[in-house]
Amino acid sequence: MDDNQRQQLLAIARQSIQYGLQHGRPLTVEPGDYDASLQQPGASFVTLMLNRQLRGCIGSLEAHRPLVIDVAENAFAAAFRDPRFAPLSTDEFPDLEYHISLLNPAEPLQFTSEADLLKQLRPQVDGLILEDRGHRGTFLPSVWESLPQPEQFLQHLKRKAGLPADYWSDTLKVSRYTVDEIK
Repeated sequence: MDDNQRQQLLAIARQSIQYGLQHGRPLTVEPGDYDASLQQPGASFVTLMLNRQLRGCIGSLEAHRPLVIDVAENAFAAAFRDPRFAPLSTDEFPDLEYHISLLNPAEPLQFTSEADLLKQLRPQVDGLILEDRGHRGTFLPSVWESLPQPEQFLQHLKRKAGLPADYWSDTLKVSRYTVDEIK
């Protein structure tokens, strides 16, 4: 993806939030108006930062719609539907920072124990999806910045998925993915 396409995605995220502030819904995007690579199905997470603090983060783990639509919808959702935060206010909008993570396809990890799983993790590189018995959670690779130890990273991910930090089961599934960052 070239710099122009990256700038287009950042603009779409900003425009979708601005449109949401005015109309209460995401910007309607016509994929045909954009480069062919942005029309392809893509999975993205949009992270919003305000004063270096997380302000919202919503995304798609799997590609199921054109990337330009995915970014517009996820930007709107990060601003107005992240359950951890109140909906974004007009006053906050000018100071937002936008981070878009384009997810590469996830690959399941094979492991026999928690120690085996921990050895396979690549700090600063891997995003993880953890699933078991109806519980699911993901951490983007950027979470390694605040949780640099693999044990910590995994414990917090288990908690995010609604499981105890020391949870272990033979049915636990973990997949890893990488991202291309746009800031």
